[in-house]
Amino acid sequence: MEVGFVVGAALGVVLVLIGAFKLMWRVAEPNEALIISGSKHKLEGLEEGMGFRIVTGRGTLVTPGMQAVRKLSLDLNQTELHVDCVTHQGIPLKVRGVVIFKVGDDFVSIANAARRFLDQQKLMAERVHTVFAGHLRAIVGGLTVEDMIRDREKLTGQARAACGTEMEKLGLIVDSLQIHEIEDPTGYIKNLSAPHLAAVRRDARIAQAEADRLATEAEQLAFGRMAEATRDSEILKAGYQAEQDKANAKARQAGPLADAAARQEVVVQETRVAELEAQRREQQLQADVRKPADARAYEKRTLAEAERDALISVAEARAAETRATGEAEAAATQAKGLAQAEANRAQGLAEAEAIKARAAALAENQEAVVAQQLAEKWPEIVQAGASAFGNVDNMVLLNGADGMADLFAKALTMGGTGLGLARQLLASMNQNGPSPIQNGASPQGTSPVNGGAVPPPAQKVPVEG
Repeated sequence: MEVGFVVGAALGVVLVLIGAFKLMWRVAEPNEALIISGSKHKLEGLEEGMGFRIVTGRGTLVTPGMQAVRKLSLDLNQTELHVDCVTHQGIPLKVRGVVIFKVGDDFVSIANAARRFLDQQKLMAERVHTVFAGHLRAIVGGLTVEDMIRDREKLTGQARAACGTEMEKLGLIVDSLQIHEIEDPTGYIKNLSAPHLAAVRRDARIAQAEADRLATEAEQLAFGRMAEATRDSEILKAGYQAEQDKANAKARQAGPLADAAARQEVVVQETRVAELEAQRREQQLQADVRKPADARAYEKRTLAEAERDALISVAEARAAETRATGEAEAAATQAKGLAQAEANRAQGLAEAEAIKARAAALAENQEAVVAQQLAEKWPEIVQAGASAFGNVDNMVLLNGADGMADLFAKALTMGGTGLGLARQLLASMNQNGPSPIQNGASPQGTSPVNGGAVPPPAQKVPVEG
C-alpha cells in the first residue's frame, strides 16, 4: 500500500510539474515578438534598462503572477495615401499612393513600437498616413508640376527620407513607397500636355496618312501584280486551250485525212495503171493495126514506084529508038506521061488502101483508137482536171475523205468526155453509110494528066481528147 501511495504521489507531482511548466513556458512565433514585463532588463543600445523583456524566435519561462506576456506583430502593414497638396506654382493636386511598412526586426525598433503601439496596433496605419501626409504636403509645396511629372522618383525619395527619422522613432521601417497617381482637378496637366498632345496627334495623323499612302501604293502594286498574274494565267490557259483544241482537231481529222490520203494514193495508183494500160493499148494498136497498114501501103507504094520506073524506062527506050523523028519524041513524051500517070494512080491506090485499112481498123477497134488518143493526151487531161483546184486557197470538205475522192473522180472524169464524143461521132458515121473508099467509089478530084483519077489526101478522123 505504501509503495503504491508513493508511486501515485510521485506521478501526481510529475503531472503538477508538467502543468506548471506549460503555464510558465512561452514560445515566440517567427512573425511576432514576446513582450514580457515585470522585470528589468538591459538591452544593447539602450543606456538604461527597460521594465520589460523582448523574446523573438524562441521560448522562455514566464513566472505567472509576477510577469505579464504580450505579443507584438512583426507582419507587413500598408496604408493608402490620399493627400491634397499644393505645388510651388500654387496649383492644387491630389497625390495617390501606398506605403508598406512593418515593425523593425531589431530590439530597439521592437521596444519603440511596443511602447507606442503594443495596445494600439490597429491604429498603426493611421499614424503612418498622418506622418506621410504631412511630409508629402511639404515636399510637393517645394516642387513644380513639371518636376513631379518628369521625376516621380525624386518625390518618392524625398518623402522616404523626410519620414525616415519619425518612422524610426515609431519603431517602424518602410519597405515600399509608391506614388500611383497625381490628380489635377484644375486641368493644368492636361493643358500643359495639350501642345505636345497636338503635336503628337499631328505627327500621328501625318504618320497615319503616310502609312495609308504607302499601304495604298502597296495595295495598288499588289493589285497590279495580281492583275498581271491573272492576265498571264489567262494567256497561258488560252494558249493551252488553243493547243488542246488544235490537238483535238488534228485528232478528229486524223481519220478523215488518213482516208483521204489513202484514197488519193489509190487514185494515183489507178491513174498510173490507166496510163500503163493506155500505153499497152497504144503499143497493141501499133502492132495490130498501124504497122500492118503501113506495111501494106509501103508495099503498094513501092510496087507503084517500081512499075512507074519500069514504064519510064520502057518509054525512054522507045524514045531513044524514035529519037530521030518528032513522032518518036511525042511518043516518048506520051509514054512518059502515061507512065507518070500510071505511077500516080498506083500511089493513090496505095494511099487509098492505107486509108481503107485505117478506116477498117477504126471501125473494128474504136475503143483501142480512142484509148490510144486518150493515153497520148492523158497527162494533159489530168493536168486540166487538177487545174480546177489551182486557185482554191481553202477548201472545206463536208463529208471528209469521201468528198475528196469525189472531187478527184469528177476532175479526172472531165477528160473522159472526149471518149463519149468520139464514140458518138463514130456511131453517126456508121449510121450514114460506109465511106466512099469502103464502097470502092472513086475519090473526088481528077488528075490533070490524061484525066486519070487521083485519090484525095487522107483525112484524119477528129478525136476529142
